[in-house]
Amino acid sequence: MKHTISALVENKSGVLARIASLFSARGFNISSLAVGKTDDSTISRMTIVLDADEKILEQVVKQLRKLIDVIKVQDLTGQNFVARELVLIKMDATPARRVEIMQIVSLFRARVVDVSTRSLSVEVTGDEKKIAGMLEVLKEFGIKEVVRTGRIAMARGDKS
Repeated sequence: MKHTISALVENKSGVLARIASLFSARGFNISSLAVGKTDDSTISRMTIVLDADEKILEQVVKQLRKLIDVIKVQDLTGQNFVARELVLIKMDATPARRVEIMQIVSLFRARVVDVSTRSLSVEVTGDEKKIAGMLEVLKEFGIKEVVRTGRIAMARGDKS
């Protein structure tokens, strides 16, 4: 089962490496990892997605909480939370097919961010289902490259 963990950590050198090594030393595979500063420049939020059973998840959360640079760890799985991902998609786009591609892009509430003579690049944000759906539809146009941020997430409502 996929689990989403949100961790507030000190925004300083080496923290990401220590957390990544915690996972690799125990043989846990991270499906997605996104890190960025919060409104407080001394704190970063890490969103970690991993495939794990409950026993492994419990072990991971306990190990994370033991790290000195970790301020707070929250397992969002099973909670009400908002999650998004940003994806850039570069595809073959002859002038004859651009209109059709742009109509699809519009349907997914995405946007074209770059156009050249032979390609078109699109930016899309959303949940995994939306991203997967758009990639599936765009396959027929010849996807050249895909870049994904990984999932970012936070609890809904008053929880933090």
